[in-house]
Amino acid sequence: MRNSREQRQRRVRAKISGTKECPRLSVCRSNRYISAQIIDDQKRKTLLGVHEKTLSLSKKLTKKERAFALGEYLAKKAKKQRIKKIVFDRGCYHYHGRVKALADGARKGGLKF
Repeated sequence: MRNSREQRQRRVRAKISGTKECPRLSVCRSNRYISAQIIDDQKRKTLLGVHEKTLSLSKKLTKKERAFALGEYLAKKAKKQRIKKIVFDRGCYHYHGRVKALADGARKGGLKF
């Protein structure tokens, strides 16, 4: 299983790269939390990072709802840094569930993929 995850991540990352004009939105998911970073690959610099712990969300929300709220919060912070267009990097995760919810929240917040 570990090998298939690494292969999937290499396959995804080989096709995308973040620039100053269009940085990469990378998602990291654990069993309990989800986090995301906006990265400029040319300068090898993280422009913005958010984690679910930083938000003061109700524990009664489902994991998907918290991921959606995190996506909206990320988009709001990205707009302040004049980031409008991004490339989505799902990493080794399938595009469904919390990863999709985070992407939908970022889209609703105003980021263009």
